[in-house]
Amino acid sequence: MGIFGIILGLAILLLIYFNIPVQKESNNAKLGVTFSSRYAGDIMLNWKEVYIAILDDLGVRKVRIPIYWDLVEKQEGQYDFSDVIWQLDEAEKRGVDVVIVVGQKVPRWPECAIPEWTKNDDQKRKTKLLQLIDREIESLKGYDSVKAWQVENEPFLPFGICPALDTDLLDQEIALVKAKDPSRPVIITDSGELSLWVRAAKRADIFGTTMYRTIYKKGLGYFDYPIGPRFFWFKHWLVKTFADQNKIIVIELQAEPWISGYTIECPLEEQFKSMNEEKLMGNVAFAKKVGFPEIYLWGVEWWYWLKVEKNHPELWDTARELFNPVN
Repeated sequence: MGIFGIILGLAILLLIYFNIPVQKESNNAKLGVTFSSRYAGDIMLNWKEVYIAILDDLGVRKVRIPIYWDLVEKQEGQYDFSDVIWQLDEAEKRGVDVVIVVGQKVPRWPECAIPEWTKNDDQKRKTKLLQLIDREIESLKGYDSVKAWQVENEPFLPFGICPALDTDLLDQEIALVKAKDPSRPVIITDSGELSLWVRAAKRADIFGTTMYRTIYKKGLGYFDYPIGPRFFWFKHWLVKTFADQNKIIVIELQAEPWISGYTIECPLEEQFKSMNEEKLMGNVAFAKKVGFPEIYLWGVEWWYWLKVEKNHPELWDTARELFNPVN
């Protein structure tokens, strides 16, 4: 009972510390977005139109772009990076910085984009994955706009329709990227709320955390994490102490709904419960109080869908203010 009381007391003290208000925001934090051509297409948008609008209308100058294995190698040994190259060409024209996500687990459901032709042979999948990454780095490293490689997406978080984590394979992937392009940093990411970060951070040149504020849980409904920016300060201390890692960015800040079911199939009023223009501004302010130097927003495709399909430009217009404050 004594030990339990001590643990409970420490937990309460930490919770109090996590929620001590923070007033100062980091005005030096650079904003970016994650852009998924696959998701834009899934919600019936012209993904090239969306991408150009992100760069030219919003004025975004930092973009994270996932490469989907099942789209770039539909048939074994036949690679097609033309869609990624088109995005990089447009980024180069505008001086946009790009993070390329490689691997089998990349942003957007179902997370793992594994071709059907690998799924019945686990060893073949691993071998072909390394061959894919080799080809990706070799094909794209000549672009000045590529500033970093992200290897896998939240590899230590058991989420999505994915094979079991193989840390040896992950380490091989990281080593391969570093060998192919030693000039650029490798980003490894993990959950902001559900992980201690150490395993991912110790493998990274730059560690990327997700940051979600309002989620939906069956049986509970909508739920706001009861933590303030100091929660992330504490985890920053953990990885500085136990992973010798001091380079941290927000790789994924919630800027779209988290609801029960497929987002665009739910009524708009339901979508707006967990994300609207006020919440968007609040989430960005929260992330700036954490103080990490880069913040990549998650949900730009949804903002555009609201604007062009539902005549609700509010999120898009709010984002334009965030990316172009002088205007």
